[in-house]
Amino acid sequence: MHIAIAGNIGSGKTTLTGLLAKHFGWEPHYEDVDTNPYLNSFYEDMQRWSFNLQIYFLNSRFRQIIDIRKSGKTVVQDRTIYEDAYIFAPNLHDMNLMSTRDFENYTALFELISSFIQPPDLLVYLRASVPTLVNQIQKRGRDYENAIRLDYLKNLNDRYEEWIGNYKLGKLLIVEVDDLNIAENPEDLGTVLEGITAELNGLF
Repeated sequence: MHIAIAGNIGSGKTTLTGLLAKHFGWEPHYEDVDTNPYLNSFYEDMQRWSFNLQIYFLNSRFRQIIDIRKSGKTVVQDRTIYEDAYIFAPNLHDMNLMSTRDFENYTALFELISSFIQPPDLLVYLRASVPTLVNQIQKRGRDYENAIRLDYLKNLNDRYEEWIGNYKLGKLLIVEVDDLNIAENPEDLGTVLEGITAELNGLF
């Protein structure tokens, strides 16, 4: 089975991915952050590197999905291929940080790729307000994230809400992050685990 964790920057995807993998014995697939050759450059000059970064993510996540389906294991994935296509790339285009020519090229490539893949069996969406996102981004202290603007996070949040509101590809569980501290409070984590277990039981 394929369980995917979706959410804005700083919503807690990586933390939850690790906790679910540990609790259920699933195989975690993390977002390629540390070895991504474009991420630092992108945050220094978004306009110059936005297309390169999005193509890198598209390739990386397509490869991940192929590996997940081939493995025959239950995998929990940190961020989905859909978030790049429906949230990050259109947001960069709207902010004039990606040209229309590049955006159309990217979208055509995504549409082709998406025709070859299966969506996750369960999508877990971590909904968080901008203050929560900022707090969690500051806590983890990645240098390249210091330059992230509040309006950028808010625009992404708006797009996430629109995408989730229209999500019809499979089962969906929404987790309200503002009310929880899954990293430090076992009861909060327990609540999320119960919700996920209930959704998964409905898949059988």
